[in-house]
Amino acid sequence: GNQQKVVIGRCLNSAPRRLLLDEPTRGVDVGAKMEILGQMQTLAKSGVAVIFASSDMTEILSFASRIIVMSRGRIARDATPADSSEASLTEAASVEAGDLAA
Repeated sequence: GNQQKVVIGRCLNSAPRRLLLDEPTRGVDVGAKMEILGQMQTLAKSGVAVIFASSDMTEILSFASRIIVMSRGRIARDATPADSSEASLTEAASVEAGDLAA
């Protein structure tokens, strides 16, 4: 948890306009997870584009404003948390390449 917080802190020192995070809360305790997600929300509210990849469906549905599911290198679903569920996201992620819209 401390490593993730240090890395995010370093990024914030440069006043970024965009922040790309890959599994920012993987392997951290609940307190650190909430702190990291809170920082991400604060940044987003201040105008920073926060893009994060996560395999935690609950985290995605709770903290994302837009969800893009990739399958085999292509967009399989572009949605909002309001019109998504864990099941629909999992289904989109497992779509066969031939089933994706061109």
